[in-house]
Amino acid sequence: MFSYIKKIGWYIRENKKRYIVIFVLLMMSNLLDIIPPQLIGRTIDLINNDTMTQTLMWQIIIVFLLVIILSYAGTYFWGFLLFEGAIKIENILRSRLMKKFLAFSPSFYEKNKTGDLMAKSTNDLKTIYMSTGFGVITLLDATTFLLTIVLVMGFSISWPLTFFALLPLPLLAILEKRLGKKINKNHKTAQESFGVMNDAVLEVVEGVRLTRSYVQETQEAGRFHQLTENYLKKYMKVEKLDAFFQPLTILVVSLSIAISFGYGAVLVNNGSISVGQLITFNVYLNMLIWPMYALGMLFNVMERGNASYDRIQQVLDEKDVLDYEGMKVVETPEFSFNNVTFKYPLSKHNNLEDITVELNKGETLGIVGKTGSGKSTFIKQLLRIYPEGSGDLIIDGLNVSELDRDKLRDKLGYVSQENILFSRTVKENILFGKPDATDEELQQAIELSAFDEDLKRMPDGLDTLVGEKGVSLSGGQKQRISIARSLIKNPDILILDDALSAVDARTEQRIINHIREKRQGKTTIIVTHRLSAVHHADKIIVLENGRIAQEGTHEELSKREGWYKEQNHYYIKGGV
Repeated sequence: MFSYIKKIGWYIRENKKRYIVIFVLLMMSNLLDIIPPQLIGRTIDLINNDTMTQTLMWQIIIVFLLVIILSYAGTYFWGFLLFEGAIKIENILRSRLMKKFLAFSPSFYEKNKTGDLMAKSTNDLKTIYMSTGFGVITLLDATTFLLTIVLVMGFSISWPLTFFALLPLPLLAILEKRLGKKINKNHKTAQESFGVMNDAVLEVVEGVRLTRSYVQETQEAGRFHQLTENYLKKYMKVEKLDAFFQPLTILVVSLSIAISFGYGAVLVNNGSISVGQLITFNVYLNMLIWPMYALGMLFNVMERGNASYDRIQQVLDEKDVLDYEGMKVVETPEFSFNNVTFKYPLSKHNNLEDITVELNKGETLGIVGKTGSGKSTFIKQLLRIYPEGSGDLIIDGLNVSELDRDKLRDKLGYVSQENILFSRTVKENILFGKPDATDEELQQAIELSAFDEDLKRMPDGLDTLVGEKGVSLSGGQKQRISIARSLIKNPDILILDDALSAVDARTEQRIINHIREKRQGKTTIIVTHRLSAVHHADKIIVLENGRIAQEGTHEELSKREGWYKEQNHYYIKGGV
């Protein structure tokens, strides 16, 4: 329980004024709450002794109403401040998670499933909100209220009666602590299961077309049903343990009330306390139901919060971040790979080996090769998506480790194979590359990417919504919007990573011609399976198993025995 408070101690220290005000208002409310039972007991004694007057009755009623109003106001304000603080810590942690997600290297996402990361960003954060809100309420209110009532019961009525009536309470604390530990363990397991189920939902939604085309709806529904049943079983273990808290609390408090009435009757008979005091005592004892039940819930809520906080902290403590210290800025991007060797974190062999290539400013480099030959890996090294491997990657005369990553990427225009689009308009997707672009720059990017004719056929033109991940567009349209998004930056180095695979030969040639015409003096790298896209390149490299198998111009490679000549032969004959 207290370990969770220790974990969020940094937030409490940052907001100590808020929590001091909460504590002061809470104590005032608790002191006010003990007055009504005293008034009830005094009223009964006055009636029993036949000393009640009309004036005294109105005084009691007025005090009673004032106490209720002030207690309500105090409880409202400290409750508001507390839950506002809980929402803020949830937002802080969500922002920290997002910053980490944006900074993690791809290897992190290879090891962690999207569904589990989503579960941490939703369910676990909501649990932390509940623990910091309701959990802290129960910790502060239940403990201080419990202590206040016990002291009032002892000092104002009878310490012996208080002692015997509260004897069962330590048993409740012991049982609830044990239950809390079991809940912590089972809650972690349930949250992990929720992450797996979340990941399955993503797969089903993203692959719904494939599922339908293979008529696998029933099988997928059955697989998902098993995952939901598995999550339900694990979550129900938590709920079954949780269900013990209220009956235990009621049982123990009922036992205390039975002791109170029995021993209290003895004390009334021998004149140690009055009837009104006994009734006041039992009202206080009934008021203990809330703090005792709250203490039981406290173990539950805090242990859940503890488990969720650990899951989130595990991500925040993750060191797999592309954190470079280089601060030098590249001016005229020219690059060279000098014996660069690279291996993915989870790979068992080198994915690039002894890569040596040089490209001067204004030149075009074509990268071709079989599927899995290392073409995209080559580009990822240039983009610094992964930590650099061995060898030297030199850009503008400086080692890549010395360069400011963001400044370098600002000079690059990258069109990936995935063609990721946002659920926004066509215009917003293109302007993502340069939000402050003029209408003239926007129009030029659209023409260079050969998207102008398609745009005329769209119902709302630039304001047409593309749907989630561009679901309403064809593959070729998505590629050309991605190309326009990159071209609008007018980057010093344009990288097309198999970005023309979904367009026809005529459109491809139009785009290539536009790039050659408008990007004179700027560097271009084209990764492709279609050799027609690199005929004009100043230099072409053929990758095979992560190595450069061939290098030269289109004319040179077309005459030299090897993979390029074979592919070009098929291309000329119409085989590709």
